Amino acid sequence: MQAATPAALRELAERAGGEIRTRPAEGEWSVAELIGHFLDAEMVGAVRYRWVLSHDAPELIAYDQDLWVDNLRLRDDPPEEMLCLHEALRRANLRLWAETPVVLRQRYGIHAERGKETFDQLFRTLAGHDRHHLAQARRTLDAVLAH
Repeated sequence: MQAATPAALRELAERAGGEIRTRPAEGEWSVAELIGHFLDAEMVGAVRYRWVLSHDAPELIAYDQDLWVDNLRLRDDPPEEMLCLHEALRRANLRLWAETPVVLRQRYGIHAERGKETFDQLFRTLAGHDRHHLAQARRTLDAVLAH
């Protein structure tokens, strides 16, 4: 799932064309903002993975995704830059996963909202996150292009 996400995001960005920054409705994210959210989640995941693998039971702070999208002005960032950075981080994170021995995937951190989470759980949760937000991005684009 995670290996396929970057290509799926590029396909959505290309399909969106000039409508990439258009929100389907007030309070909903545009395709550009969704791409930015994927990037934010990948950055947060990258840091969490490395904390968990390097420290004993580190604290994993939570973040408010809506604040990040709004306050970091993801709607205005160049989509190509966000896609390239996401792709690079995703490659690095997939490599880290592949090179981490199975026994070390049980190392854990303490998430501020969800409690104990292993590297394995964190990694698999991001795959579910991808699935959820790719479906959202497809619905968003369909709604925007239908108008």
